Amino acid sequence: MTKAAISRRRFLHNSTLGGAAVAATTLAAPAVLAQAPVRLRMQTSWPSSDIFQEMAQQYVDRVHAMSGGRLQIDLLPAGAVVGAFQVQDAVHDGVIDICHTVTAYWYGKNKASSLFGTGPIFGGDAAAMLAWIHNGGGQELYRELVEDILGLNIIGRFAMPMPTQPLGWFKEPIENVSQLAGLRYRTVGLAADLLQAMGLSVAQLPGGEIVPAMERGVIDAFEFNNPTSDMRFGAQDVAKNYMMGSFHQANEFFEFNFNRDMWDGLDEDLRAILDHSTEAANTANYALALSQYSQDLLRLRDENGVNIIRTPQDFLQAQLEAWDQIMPDLMADEFFAKVVESQKQWCDRVGYYSFFNQTDYKMAYEHHFPGKLGF
Repeated sequence: MTKAAISRRRFLHNSTLGGAAVAATTLAAPAVLAQAPVRLRMQTSWPSSDIFQEMAQQYVDRVHAMSGGRLQIDLLPAGAVVGAFQVQDAVHDGVIDICHTVTAYWYGKNKASSLFGTGPIFGGDAAAMLAWIHNGGGQELYRELVEDILGLNIIGRFAMPMPTQPLGWFKEPIENVSQLAGLRYRTVGLAADLLQAMGLSVAQLPGGEIVPAMERGVIDAFEFNNPTSDMRFGAQDVAKNYMMGSFHQANEFFEFNFNRDMWDGLDEDLRAILDHSTEAANTANYALALSQYSQDLLRLRDENGVNIIRTPQDFLQAQLEAWDQIMPDLMADEFFAKVVESQKQWCDRVGYYSFFNQTDYKMAYEHHFPGKLGF
């Protein structure tokens, strides 16, 4: 130890450049160590048991890792501070710093919000429409909506192109579109307008309220999002017919809202971490989704006796026609029409490429696993 100490003193004495560098490091280190982490509160719109809460945690984990602990996010489930549908208002007011939700949950403020996740389908899946957000003008249109039109004190980002959402859960098999008429059905956003146009009576409920509403007879059928969330809610205990594939919510993704005052008060690198961690979570979320959703669909079928049904083509055609029916009134709003036109231009160009280029994955699946699908 004595030799090491002497060698170090001689080195510092004999090397001006080395001495300056070490001195700077010595002076800087205590300042960094003394800096307390920035603590933020983030609430989701999901129950603590939902896989979406795990996906929000994947985002939080990446923020913690990238910031080296300088950012600490306390992740809370729906209801911890405010209700599932109130998280955006809570971020705007500074009651919480961040929320993890979907735009359809605040569609009552402006129906155009639902175009950023739960809108008409022009041929683009969720991945294509998330690309529109990033590279087709969607992010600026979203900013115009939340800042210029609604005057919200938030910054918004998006992540995780959700696999197509099922048409939903039904107590009895639905074999004809006409059987949907009169059903009391849960969905959210513009999907509510769509299903109402098809003759259903729609209730917009947070995820945690769906199964209790089925048990009380408030609703007859519902959709939420995916096999894992649905199974964890207990959907299989209140219905046994699960119709997969639909145009009512076929291109949704998560929305992150950040309080603008909090955002502006952060160092630039910490803002970048909050921002780009949404992109990192995007990959992690999607990998988790494909793994868990596929496992749980088989569990629903094999362990819970759920009848897995591919939604018939005539149902999908009826949905497209219902979208055509409701769009003229919605397009009377200038901003709504501007967003739709941007999406259509994007889907026209990207779809032309995608459908010429995309191979027939179903054909390859049936080659290797013949007879499994049955449709």
